[in-house]
Amino acid sequence: ANGNGYVAAIPNGKQVFAEVAAGVIRSKGFDLNGCWVPWYTLHKLFAGLLEAHRYCANDKALVIAARLGDWAAGVTSNLDEEKFQTMLACEHGGMNESLAELYARTGETKYLDLSRRFHHKAILDPLSQGVDCLPGIHGNTQIPKIIGVARRYELAGDEQDRRIADFFWNAVVRHHTYVNGGNTNHEHFGQPDKLNDRLSPSTSETCNTYNMLKLTRHLFQWSAGVEQADYYERALYNHILASQNPGDGMMCYFIPMNMNAAKTYNTPFDSFWCCTGTGMENHAKYGDSIYFHDEDGLYVNLFIPSVLNWSEKGVQVWLDTRFPEEKEIRLTFICRRPAALPLHIRRPSWAQDGMQIRLNGDPLDLPGRPGSYVTIDRTWKNGDALQIAMPMTLRTEAMPDNPDRAAVFYGPILLAGDLGPIGEEAENEQPRATVFVTGDREISQWIERDESKPLTFRTTGAGRPGDVILTPFYKMHHRRYSVYWDFFTEDQWEKLQADYQAEQARLERLNARTVDVMRIGEMQPERDHNLQGERTETGDFMGRKWRHAHSGGWFSFDMKTGGNDPLELMCTYWGSDAGGRTFDILIDGVKIAEQTLQSNRPGEFFDVLHPIPPELAQNKEKITVRLQAHPGQTAGGLFGCRLLVRP
Repeated sequence: ANGNGYVAAIPNGKQVFAEVAAGVIRSKGFDLNGCWVPWYTLHKLFAGLLEAHRYCANDKALVIAARLGDWAAGVTSNLDEEKFQTMLACEHGGMNESLAELYARTGETKYLDLSRRFHHKAILDPLSQGVDCLPGIHGNTQIPKIIGVARRYELAGDEQDRRIADFFWNAVVRHHTYVNGGNTNHEHFGQPDKLNDRLSPSTSETCNTYNMLKLTRHLFQWSAGVEQADYYERALYNHILASQNPGDGMMCYFIPMNMNAAKTYNTPFDSFWCCTGTGMENHAKYGDSIYFHDEDGLYVNLFIPSVLNWSEKGVQVWLDTRFPEEKEIRLTFICRRPAALPLHIRRPSWAQDGMQIRLNGDPLDLPGRPGSYVTIDRTWKNGDALQIAMPMTLRTEAMPDNPDRAAVFYGPILLAGDLGPIGEEAENEQPRATVFVTGDREISQWIERDESKPLTFRTTGAGRPGDVILTPFYKMHHRRYSVYWDFFTEDQWEKLQADYQAEQARLERLNARTVDVMRIGEMQPERDHNLQGERTETGDFMGRKWRHAHSGGWFSFDMKTGGNDPLELMCTYWGSDAGGRTFDILIDGVKIAEQTLQSNRPGEFFDVLHPIPPELAQNKEKITVRLQAHPGQTAGGLFGCRLLVRP
């Protein structure tokens, strides 16, 4: 109907792309010329068309995708490299992946050429040089780009694309990932190996892990690496499976990793998040990546009940198990005729206590170690059966930056401590354990198994103030929980108990008083809070975002009032900031305070409380907070802001 190949339901999209075609580019994190992530949206449309073509053999879908690709080439044809890169500062999903895949389907090199233009140099160039540029940047904006360069490497063989994908995967998995396989806090990466202070209700965005599993699949196919397969298992069981409510199918945006947390799910009609859309795919993909093959052999990576039909070999493989609730896995071959092929079975890194294999009841003595493949190379006959047993053991995994804060695993399964009900049911509950006092005891001396229930354990004398039941994190729903625990010796706990509990109580009181939080410098919260300003900039310092306004500038944002309670504003600053930083704080245009930053608390962050006159907030649903620099001065840097009910 448009006559040019463009098809999309993007508000004001035609005007925005007309401006882009004319070289008028106004781009920032999630905004392109006043439009919310239009290329990101188009990537989803491309991906859907290409999936319809792949899985449904819908030729029309490919025709539409190709015409849309031609339109994209035309819209961007007059952009020089500088303007193209400016445009790519706005989140654009995996446009490079879709265009590379369009080249794979059509053989038209123009789509591969356009994929190479959708190459965000600000992120991808440092990664190609082995530089971890991730701290402070939005997480899931980047992962689809990396999937794109991975797919492009497979099609065109550019070694730089492979280097980017390899380095990114290793950086994220080894240095930015929580124990459940998820990453980011409030959607952003932090400093590598600095996770201890990045625990909140907004950790582990589910979209990120959806995309990390897609990327892992690509990398595994290049090298058959057990590390990739181990990560896939960890993230699948401990994040993806844990993200869906089995009662009604609703899904989580974030998976909280903080202590005494609870999961929040979408609702059928009132909340549809990015992680709801990918979530629908997540739970339809448990058959993905169980099996792989090379020219001759078969790889068994995941132990999920399934039937493999390998028609080229004339072989069916039946995998039967109740893993992880039991350690035994049974593989049965159904062959039309004998089939000679090597079978590679993953021995996970967690399988430290051996891997026993029987063929038709007879034990096999096979070389192997944790984190490798055990290979059986033979001619398989109809009815051949393998019995595989991998004993699971308890272990702890510590934070990379705090050996005394750790999670508990049983084999590959992350265990969560049940801290009681949520909501009204919790009012009469006694507080549950938040720390473990274990000293130098082995884990088997302070955790025992509950043989009456699968994968259920109980601490014995270790929990403070009381012991807890530990169950798989993927089974923890509508309950408060912890997966990370602070560990103490008896002497440490005796000395630190009062201070520790006082700090926990302070944080609980602060959260109870909080009406609204402004996470300054982060794209989504700033949009949600209607950030405005002149001569204002944002950045990252010590893993925290800041915003200031220089040369007499200003910035403002809206905050919800939550009712008619007396309120106060809590602003967070860096105590070493100094020199020309005097500014006013206004509520709805009325000055309530003047602030000067002059090395107030060197070397530490500090909070300042500003009471809000009642008449400025009463009978209002929101107020506008403004930081206005004095002439020639700088307002901020502000590192965060809370609206609190006065005590």
